[in-house]
Amino acid sequence: MGQAARGTIRPQRGSYGIDGGAIAIGALAAVLGTTAAETMWAWRRGRANLTLLSAAALGFSASIVAGYLYSSGPGKRSVWSELLEGLDLVGDEEILDVGCGRGAVLVLAARRVPRGRAVGVDVWRTRDQSGNSARAAARNARTEGVGDRVELVDGDARSLPFPAASFDVVVSNLALHNIRDPFEREEALCEVVRVLRPGGRLVIADQGATKYAEVFRELGCADVAVSSLDWRTSFGIPGHRLHLVSGSKHPL
Repeated sequence: MGQAARGTIRPQRGSYGIDGGAIAIGALAAVLGTTAAETMWAWRRGRANLTLLSAAALGFSASIVAGYLYSSGPGKRSVWSELLEGLDLVGDEEILDVGCGRGAVLVLAARRVPRGRAVGVDVWRTRDQSGNSARAAARNARTEGVGDRVELVDGDARSLPFPAASFDVVVSNLALHNIRDPFEREEALCEVVRVLRPGGRLVIADQGATKYAEVFRELGCADVAVSSLDWRTSFGIPGHRLHLVSGSKHPL
């Protein structure tokens, strides 16, 4: 079993931001700030029982924040290292990352295709990821030493700007749920299949991804499977997990 399959990854050199962007950062700060203020207020007034309760709430809040930051960073990279390792790529594939953001998954994919190409497509919204931009993704690719085989494209998942049958693998992490309208989200899933070559594989991790499997089966995909990812995708929320949908486009 390779190093990545054991859950270890190379040291991170790029800067990949926080999933959820400014909204998530604000919420995390508010949680910590509020509980810290309550704890200090109770302590200054000598209310021992309330201080203990507030301190416990502060500790719980801190664990949620730490879990969120872990899942948004090292946890995501560790999970995707294993998922990509499990594809047994030969190194000349063309991979598309839908909603690539600042390139955390895209860079991991590019490392595995030294003779291929990793393409990232996104609309680059900062509300989806802090500091989200094509420039940030390009900088990370260069910093991580894979800039020569990474291509970044402005594009909407509902109408991917690529010809049919362009890619051997399509991946996506925590992106498609941002398309709020279910019919438009289904359009994006159809696009994933359209741009795959016959026999090409798809790997999508997302909230509510269990619903994607039905669409892929209706589109004729083979070996469609759904699984729950582990604690590394909890984002600090007890019992929360992202789901994984995988499958392949039916050969002609």
